[in-house]
Amino acid sequence: MTPRTVLFAAFLMAATLQVTTPAGAANCRKAEFRGIGYSLCETVAGKDDLRLFLNDGTGRPWGSFTRINKVLAEKGQKLSFAMNAGMFHPDRTPVGLYVESGKMLIPLADGGNYGNFGLKPNGVFCIMPTSFSVTETLRFRRERPACIYATQSGPMLVIAGRIHPRFLASSTSRHIRNGVGVSPDGKRAVFVISDIPVTFHEFASFFRDSLGLRDALYFDGKVSRLHAPSLGRSDSGLFPLGPIIGTVEQAREHVGLDR
Repeated sequence: MTPRTVLFAAFLMAATLQVTTPAGAANCRKAEFRGIGYSLCETVAGKDDLRLFLNDGTGRPWGSFTRINKVLAEKGQKLSFAMNAGMFHPDRTPVGLYVESGKMLIPLADGGNYGNFGLKPNGVFCIMPTSFSVTETLRFRRERPACIYATQSGPMLVIAGRIHPRFLASSTSRHIRNGVGVSPDGKRAVFVISDIPVTFHEFASFFRDSLGLRDALYFDGKVSRLHAPSLGRSDSGLFPLGPIIGTVEQAREHVGLDR
């Protein structure tokens, strides 16, 4: 094979890879930290179409990734990634603040003693036009950022680089857990679910010490689910979910070069 042929083959392979990676698709991967496996999906502010989903057009909770995908398919779209996005009451309404398409559906809440939500400080994940943020609730109340989408949950996992003060390294309480962290510049949001039951301290340590994220928020445990087709995964469960977050992309029947 001549040098020119080798260069052309390399160019053809690169072009194929570019074509087979849909624009706006979530970047999902597996990771391991201190012997524990995690699945994570990363989104980029201003590039990926990241949305929150609560109720369908009839006011019925979406409840599952499958129902959302079914309606998106009618528009030639699909979820490239999704996960549950905050605690909810038995009727699937969010426990705390919920903003969708710029409209506040549920107001900011103190949290009281409502399970892990009440393990203060709790916080808010906010999607703005060109950035993301994870903000402790009292600070969020003061600053009131202009969120297009927002979900409040708790507890905070990492606060300005510090692990939540109530988390103990010696804890024995373990669950499958999921949450979100934001890069210091606010340009990246990383959504994580543990592959095995973990403690709060282990989970928070992954965000801070492995991913280098200074602010992270807990979404939930026990009911945690992930939809990540690129990882060959779409979790289902016995009970419907409340708030769901995910990236939407155009569905393509044929991607890349024919073989």
